[in-house]
Amino acid sequence: MQVKQPKDISNFHIVGINYKKTDAAIRGLFAINQDQYQQLLQAAQAAGMHDLFVLSTCNRTEIYGFAPDPADLMRLLCGAANGNLQVFNSLAYVKSGEGAVRHLYQVGTGLDSQILGDYEIIGQIKGAAKFAKANGCVGTFLERLVNSVLQVSKLIKNETGLSSGTVSVAFAAVRLLESKVADIQQKNIVLLGVGKIGRNTCKNMMEYLGVRNITLINRTTAVAEDFAGKHGLQYAPFEQLGESLRAADVILVATNAPQPTILRKHMEGTGSKLIIDLSIPFNVAADVRELSHVEVVNVDDLSKIQDETLARRLNEVPKAISIIEEHMEEFLYWYKMRKHAVVLKAVKEKLTEIHAREIKEQKNGAHYNLEDIEEVSSRIIQKMINLMAGKVRKETEKGDQYIAMISEIFETGANQD
Repeated sequence: MQVKQPKDISNFHIVGINYKKTDAAIRGLFAINQDQYQQLLQAAQAAGMHDLFVLSTCNRTEIYGFAPDPADLMRLLCGAANGNLQVFNSLAYVKSGEGAVRHLYQVGTGLDSQILGDYEIIGQIKGAAKFAKANGCVGTFLERLVNSVLQVSKLIKNETGLSSGTVSVAFAAVRLLESKVADIQQKNIVLLGVGKIGRNTCKNMMEYLGVRNITLINRTTAVAEDFAGKHGLQYAPFEQLGESLRAADVILVATNAPQPTILRKHMEGTGSKLIIDLSIPFNVAADVRELSHVEVVNVDDLSKIQDETLARRLNEVPKAISIIEEHMEEFLYWYKMRKHAVVLKAVKEKLTEIHAREIKEQKNGAHYNLEDIEEVSSRIIQKMINLMAGKVRKETEKGDQYIAMISEIFETGANQD
């Protein structure tokens, strides 16, 4: 009887790059869009890897999953991205086992974010894992881990002040406009890209700066038209991009296009402009910065804007870490008990097999009550299993040794994945 054990946690890895060692230009080379993600998951399955997901945001690209070696995950990621494997390898961090588990908790709760306490990251993790699951690439371990991280993130948001106040890339853009453009309400503003970041930035500008002179442009015009209609703003078709950019004083870019959308030719011969690029990869061509009348600010520049909110958040970090450690311990306990449960189930099946064989041999005898014998022997089997399980739970340090011995004695065939 062969019994499949849960995957060994030592083969669970996270490989990635983030804002700490790479600038936005480098991160853009390894950003993964939806089509690339689909291709990556297909390649993973073809290689026999069925438990992984990719987190790709403006501040990081990370792949989490089970593999014989972290390098296997690295090759998968770089095979789908536009970047070079050697470059990625020179900049990447790798964590395995419990270290990889802890990293996901810290990322999911905003402790590892470029802006401390960033709560948007948890939605991105949820979406990334959901996409991988829909494509058959999330198993029991990873699903349970992500659900635990989601729960912890919610607890930290509700029970600490780590995410209190308004601090995000979208809000940092508004703070920048507030400090740089005194008469912002008299300026012509163009917002290119009406995705989540674009919408948040637009709402923040309306709420905190009181501006309404915003023209929305999106590749799918209907999206811009719908948002503009709901908020009393203007919109323009993508075909009028060049004309709209030349007339703008302030331009905000929040698209996910793989190549720059705003080019030098759009800016030549125009008046002074401030461009805020919220995109990864960058959507403003590098040579636009060479123009003396144009100032370009990107997401890395925005992250340097400090706020008193961040100082208050730092005081909440110890509370957040305490909550993480408590729930991570519960998750690891579940993992260890799940490993043991597989062997104990196999032992029970083995004892039941012995029980059935003995009952069958007794059928040729006389003066017995078959139902009584089956009931008594079944209770004996369950009591034996309960005794074993109780001992394993009590002796946590020796639990793995005990379970291995039990498996060997009863020849269950249980083995690690």
